[in-house]
Amino acid sequence: MLSFEELESEVESGAIDTVVVAFTDMQGRLMGKRLHGEFFVEEIGSGNEVEGCNYLLALDMEMEPTPGYEIASWEQGYGDFGLAPDLATLRRIPWLEATALVLCDVEWHDGSPVQPSPRQVLKAQLERTAELGLVPMLGSELEFYLLRETFQEAWAQRYEDLTPSVPYILDYHVLASTYDEDLIRQIRNGMHAAGIKVETSKGEAWPGQHEINFRFADALTMADNHVIYKNGAKEIAFANGCSITFMAKPFESWIGNSCHIHASLFRDGEPAFAEDDVLFDRFLAGQIATFEELAIFLAPTINSYKRYAAGSWAPTTLAWGRDNRTCGFRIVGHGPSKRVETRIPGGDVNPYLAFAAIVAAGLHGIETELDLPPGLEGNAYESDAERFPSTMRDAIAALESGTVARAAFGDQVVDHYLNYARTEQALFDKYVTDWERARYFERG
Repeated sequence: MLSFEELESEVESGAIDTVVVAFTDMQGRLMGKRLHGEFFVEEIGSGNEVEGCNYLLALDMEMEPTPGYEIASWEQGYGDFGLAPDLATLRRIPWLEATALVLCDVEWHDGSPVQPSPRQVLKAQLERTAELGLVPMLGSELEFYLLRETFQEAWAQRYEDLTPSVPYILDYHVLASTYDEDLIRQIRNGMHAAGIKVETSKGEAWPGQHEINFRFADALTMADNHVIYKNGAKEIAFANGCSITFMAKPFESWIGNSCHIHASLFRDGEPAFAEDDVLFDRFLAGQIATFEELAIFLAPTINSYKRYAAGSWAPTTLAWGRDNRTCGFRIVGHGPSKRVETRIPGGDVNPYLAFAAIVAAGLHGIETELDLPPGLEGNAYESDAERFPSTMRDAIAALESGTVARAAFGDQVVDHYLNYARTEQALFDKYVTDWERARYFERG
């Protein structure tokens, strides 16, 4: 990590000449500008903000301006909002030459937060937990596929006939993961040098699938680390002439990419769940009770829901169990390490929104003193436990009819992400898929 004074010195010496000023859009992608180091030091040192077009929080995945958003529209002229650097996130980016990066809070020009900005959505929930003397601590575990094609080649092939880096399942397989170690090591060491504490890497449950895990942290720091890692892993793959995808379900025959999220609460600097079973039970009960309503924040794309298939390692239910990987919620650890592993999100999740949903759900359970239902033993796939929504259409309906999200996030945030989800659904509904052509072109 870098202090502003250290950055000034490195810019003066020429060791750093570029500063990436970034925030995440609704889809969890880093958006922003590259500033010359000297200009960044002058502007930020003078208390000025960087500006960005407010349409960046009102776009679909293809960067098309989308109607229906309160904060930005053609009628309002698509003006600017401010990007206020959070200097606590300032760091070197070692895989990019002479480059530093800082993450920003998105603000209106009067200094008030742009409430639907993902980082602001999370920060608002963290303010609520702070009022209770609690600090959410989270760790996200992202899986991805490493493919031999470059991003350009994959695009030219219309993402068909892609080649996994290893042709067989490499889950925990040391020899197979050695074949990819040159790249995986670059990612591990690059992230470590960027101030993200690396724990482990391992092969995963399908050809070419990997997972790199990082030390848990407070929710905001973990979300920041998550987006920097996800973007950086793709940049490192690009530099090595290959590609990485975190897509939740790249192909129907492949195991999906998960993003398991481990969550606990700290009180006075200590793990609160170690001694407070009631707090733990209510925190988990809140998630079970509200995740159907909050599904859009946990599974944000049409493709997210293709991952939820029985026997696929992705959960289909809202059941909880002790060290049971068939459940949506897996209880792991003992004493100070006791925590909830939420297995529902996929690799496409926006961490700020998913973390905000987990915290808001947990707070709902705590504040309303919900009782935890009995845990599940056995195979949750074959149980009668309540199901997580299986389509975005179901998720939209659940958010439309719910009340918890509006109470936690406010109407502006809920309406913003409902518009996002409705747009995603409408665009998909117009699209003719390869499945339809293969099935109906001749025989239909």
